[in-house]
Amino acid sequence: MDVPGREHALIITNAAINIAPTLAEKIDILQNAIDLGHALRMQEVRVAIFSAMETVNAKLPSTIEAVALCKMVDRRQITGALVDGPLTLDNAIDPDAARTKKIDSPVAGRANVLMVPDLEADNMLAKSLSFLAGADAPVILTSRADSVLTRLARRAWWRRWWPPNAAPTRNWADCGEFSEAGAGARPAK
Repeated sequence: MDVPGREHALIITNAAINIAPTLAEKIDILQNAIDLGHALRMQEVRVAIFSAMETVNAKLPSTIEAVALCKMVDRRQITGALVDGPLTLDNAIDPDAARTKKIDSPVAGRANVLMVPDLEADNMLAKSLSFLAGADAPVILTSRADSVLTRLARRAWWRRWWPPNAAPTRNWADCGEFSEAGAGARPAK
């Protein structure tokens, strides 16, 4: 998403694809987002794994999963980016908020990829940025309210910017939005 006042666009994961992804699915989502960041030629991919709080809480599964994903990055099971979590929106993209909460991390306050825990969080974040902050409509996220022209424009953007001989390293291209069958098509099973 292109958000006014931000120097660079933000990638928001899980856009209208997975309702409640498991940890195993989040591993693929994270690696795919990292790969997309590199395909879009981000100089440094910095992923914030979102939750409702930035501290680990056993009653909030998204905090536990964020820690697990970060440990997988530490052990090089997931590669190609700086990753931190759990983080909240403010301390993920605002350096002052990160400093106030004493979060010392190369990602905190500087994230360019926002990994949300589920479809509800994604939908609320993407639509809030779009409708309240005036962000340009995201390229990957689709809505049933989108016109055919909007969906085709997103497909054209995808074709223009994804290197022609490159393929995502995981299942990212299986998203029906970008299948050869056309915008909005379901992926083959």
